[in-house]
Amino acid sequence: MTRLLLLPGWHDSGPGHWQSRWPQLHGEQARFLKVDQDDWAWPKRGDWMMNLDEALLADAGDPAILIAHSLGCHLVAAWAAHSRQTQRVKGAWLVAPPDLDGESNPASAAPQLHGWRNVVRQRLPFPALVLASRTDPYAAFERSQALAQDWGAELRDLGDAGHVNEASGHGDWAQGWVALQGDVARWCATSP
Repeated sequence: MTRLLLLPGWHDSGPGHWQSRWPQLHGEQARFLKVDQDDWAWPKRGDWMMNLDEALLADAGDPAILIAHSLGCHLVAAWAAHSRQTQRVKGAWLVAPPDLDGESNPASAAPQLHGWRNVVRQRLPFPALVLASRTDPYAAFERSQALAQDWGAELRDLGDAGHVNEASGHGDWAQGWVALQGDVARWCATSP
């Protein structure tokens, strides 16, 4: 069974966030693993990348789909540029990546995230999909489009969806779960 690795962003995903709810709601249909980080408040890119590597190596026999939100999207890009484990990934779902290098917003201005600036924009070595909102307070839609293009990812326009989190009404995010099932099936059918 394909593993779904959950990669939360800065400050983790709270109990009402879809990344926390999906394992409770759909744990019988999928194999979830949340990649925990040692410090959610002051994220160190290298430490987060190492924890992702370790999570992928923990069960080397099964492929994985990366399900990232916010800063977790930048974790995927930075990790993929350096890891030797990228062949273990069948695809990546990159939801609401913040704009860390562009115009001032709460994410780009936060001193805790300065180590993530100079965002990695290298093409990802596996299929990926950026899911972007037109009303995300952390990224203008055009900036999300540019990230998707640089990463070689498809772009899915979520319309007026805020930061695609509990605060924007995406607690259980049933539509997201249905869409993810189609993407996982597609990626697992087409990749070796």
